[in-house]
Amino acid sequence: MNLPAEVFASIRDFMEAGGNVLYGILFVTALMWTCILERLWFFFVALPRRSATVIQGWAARPDTSSWYARKIRAELVSGVRLECRRNLTLVKTLMAVLPLLGLLGTVTGMIAVFDVMAYAGTGNARLMAAGVSKATIPTMAGLVAALSGLYFATWLDKKARRETERLADALGSG
Repeated sequence: MNLPAEVFASIRDFMEAGGNVLYGILFVTALMWTCILERLWFFFVALPRRSATVIQGWAARPDTSSWYARKIRAELVSGVRLECRRNLTLVKTLMAVLPLLGLLGTVTGMIAVFDVMAYAGTGNARLMAAGVSKATIPTMAGLVAALSGLYFATWLDKKARRETERLADALGSG
């Protein structure tokens, strides 16, 4: 068998052993990482252009020290701050939802164990093993998926703050 087929088979077996909740965890993880990748693209591609445009617009103003000019500067910095923080709350929320989905998998797996116990009794460990897998695998998957986004969520939050301060410094104190 070739490597892609083996990888696909392993993923399929893992998803089957963990139960249907793993599909929800997979969806939420994919959504979280899509938002993280979008933010990385924003910070490294779009923000430098946006900041340059704001700085050039500010430098072209004849008045940068009046009360009116200071309010315009505050609005420019606030607009960039909002752009920098876009989707960060969503990433943090999805990160918090993933362990809860894992716990939902634990509950559904334990229900499967109790169903087997009601049907076959407590003496058949082989039948109960599938339910135990459905109870433990989603818990582990939810925690690992949440941890995979923790570093980036923190880093993106600090990056947003740092870039906003950098722009405010570049515009001067007015």
